[in-house]
Amino acid sequence: MEMNEFKETLDWLLEKKNFKPEFGIILGTGLGEMVNGLKIISTFNYADIPHFPVATAETHEGKLHFAEWEGKNLVVAQGRFHHYEGYNLKQVTYPVRIMKLLGIHTLLISNISGALNPSYQMSDLVVIEDHINLQTENPLTGANLSELGPRWPDMSEPYDQNLIFKSIQYAWKENIKIHTGVYACVTGPNLETRAEYKYLSRIGGDCVGMSTVPEVIVAKHMGLRVFAISAISDICYGKIKPVEIEDLLEAAKNAEPKMVRIFKYIIENH
Repeated sequence: MEMNEFKETLDWLLEKKNFKPEFGIILGTGLGEMVNGLKIISTFNYADIPHFPVATAETHEGKLHFAEWEGKNLVVAQGRFHHYEGYNLKQVTYPVRIMKLLGIHTLLISNISGALNPSYQMSDLVVIEDHINLQTENPLTGANLSELGPRWPDMSEPYDQNLIFKSIQYAWKENIKIHTGVYACVTGPNLETRAEYKYLSRIGGDCVGMSTVPEVIVAKHMGLRVFAISAISDICYGKIKPVEIEDLLEAAKNAEPKMVRIFKYIIENH
């Protein structure tokens, strides 16, 4: 990606609506209903936005919303891109770049994942405190654009510790079952074998998914504060059972209201 491409996207969006968001939100599989509780200012189809990829994964709407919540301006990506769709990771993370250039200071990310930690149950929430990147590509390879961030960004704290602490406090107060854990990121699109689940657990993963980490890397490259939360959509320990997409979506649907409450708490108070 070149700076002129980012500029063309930015100019196109701001020509449609002059808007400066404070928070960016990326909504994962089965987790797009949050937009229904927001005051939508403008909506853009990904297919219409210059240089944006098009979401092809099931349940990913492919819409970018300018919105408001309790006086805070938001830009919300309803649906994300994945490496397994055939996109390179620069394309996958393109919306994060645009969100930062629009003006956000904090990025909130949601996803679904499989539980490697035996204390996790279906539809539990996991605040991601760290990750293990097992994808075969990195969004920062190639020439570095110094206008966007440093050549070697530090990743000692990829997820904001203050937001993690405050979200856990809020969840306990509201009797929302919640965990903190390490997210292992793989390429997909196939789910893992039993041996792979065991391996991922042994190297420190608490849950496993196919997204989020590239977006976090780019967000940290650009100096953003990051908070990410995962909804457990399948069980990957013990006696492994075959999983259908309908099962994943049902688990996400059950978890989503709790996740939305936590996101809105962060927006209102930070």
